[in-house]
Parts: sequence; C-alpha cells; structure tokens
Amino acid sequence: QVQLVESGGGLVQAGGSLRLSCAASGRTFSSYYMGWFRQAPGKEREFVAAISWSGGITSYADSVKGRFTLSRDNAKNTVYLQMNSLKPEDTAVYYCAADRFQFRLGPTPDYWGQGTQVTVSS
Repeated sequence: QVQLVESGGGLVQAGGSLRLSCAASGRTFSSYYMGWFRQAPGKEREFVAAISWSGGITSYADSVKGRFTLSRDNAKNTVYLQMNSLKPEDTAVYYCAADRFQFRLGPTPDYWGQGTQVTVSS
C-alpha cells in the first residue's frame, strides 16, 4: 500500500512559480513510476508529467513542456513538480499518482493523492 500526500499548492500571479511536493509512504517508493495529473473545473483529468524509477527519464504533456520540471528524491520518498511561467490555464487541482508498471501512469494509476489546488491569476 502506498499513500501519497501533496503539498505546495496555492495562489500565484501569471508568470510566477510554485513547487508541488508529493510525499509517499512505504518502503517500495523507488519501485514506482511517479507523476502528476491535473483537473480543471468542468474538464477531465489530464496527464501532466511522469518520472521513471531512478529519475533519469521524464515525460511531459505538451502544454507544460519547457515550463514544468519533475524530479524525485528516493531517499526522501518524495517527488517535486517545479512549475515556472505559470499561466491562468494551469489553474487546476493537481494530483500526485503512482504506478508500479506504467511509465506514464496510464488512465488509472495504482495510487492517487488527495489533490492540491493551484490557482493562477491573470
């Protein structure tokens, strides 16, 4: 069983930055692909970014490529999503996710966090 707890959301002006963190419980953290999804009001949940077990490989949605950076610290059981040059369209609830076998976490990851709100004002 893996529990995921997100933090770091908040309100920021367009062009600003935020860093989201996702702390995971469990001794097998380094065996999971990790990543983030987001869901804006009235829209479906969408993939944002994913990272491999070692952190050496990452994948990003086109909408965030070049602005967001995903990293992980396996010693701290934590993944970080650094979000720069934020836009109002980045406003959403951001969910951390973990999956044992799917690098981009698939449509239904094994585990979800509870979500953290990110609001970008124009």
